[in-house]
Amino acid sequence: MNSPLVSTDWLALHLEDPDLVILDASMEVVLGKEPLVYDELYVIPGAVSCQIDKLLFDHHSPQTHAMPTPEQFTEAAQILGITHNSTVVIYDDQGIYSSPRAWWTFKAMGFEKVFVLDGGLPQWRAEGKDTVRQFASPTQAGDIKGRLLQHKVCDTEFVLTHLGHANVDIIDARAAGRFNGTSPEPRVGMRSGHIPGSLNLPFAQVLKGFKMKSTKELHTIFANLDTSNNAQRVFTCGSGITACILILASYVAGHHQAALYDGSWAVWGGDAALPIE
Repeated sequence: MNSPLVSTDWLALHLEDPDLVILDASMEVVLGKEPLVYDELYVIPGAVSCQIDKLLFDHHSPQTHAMPTPEQFTEAAQILGITHNSTVVIYDDQGIYSSPRAWWTFKAMGFEKVFVLDGGLPQWRAEGKDTVRQFASPTQAGDIKGRLLQHKVCDTEFVLTHLGHANVDIIDARAAGRFNGTSPEPRVGMRSGHIPGSLNLPFAQVLKGFKMKSTKELHTIFANLDTSNNAQRVFTCGSGITACILILASYVAGHHQAALYDGSWAVWGGDAALPIE
């Protein structure tokens, strides 16, 4: 499959594939959009809860939602039953919200056979497809080992040294009010504004309903943003979750030179020594 997305119809046809692992990457706290709230648990048949809040963040880091270490990822992936033969499909209960972050974590750790369910659980339910009331358990022990691909995740030093660099575009997924500093940050005491020279693409603009916009629409969006096809794109947001929605959109549009600024505005905005606009 060339796209990082799979459709609900594709997943429905492949639910019984022995090497398919379906992961629910829903998060308890949803920021930046009005959250969908469910009266009870709905699960795509066979899906395992990947416990993104518990397993796929580095809780030893002072950063909010820090990328796990390779050792932490390896432990999590093996708990989840991911093997070298696995094809992993990830979804969340908001449509496309936190599943891209889990997808990018797998990609950044060197695992390639990973995809996002376009539209997630809401799209699945809207189409009347079957759900169950509890998560499945992994059917086997995993055997993959993570190795961080440094070009897919960057830190504050990288961003700072590449401000104004012609071959690096910094793209911020936060809403325009937060980017422009006219709306308050959700974290108490956090500075308002944005990284100097960064571009603003609120993540909601790449979505249509619960799903990702078409490849053609995404091409137009990035072209209107005045990004270069030859530049590396560094994506940032509040704490590294919704930036991955834009990374996914960039991949769908055919641009794979992407990196997540791990820490994002929670780090940059919280450090008075760093410049802001």
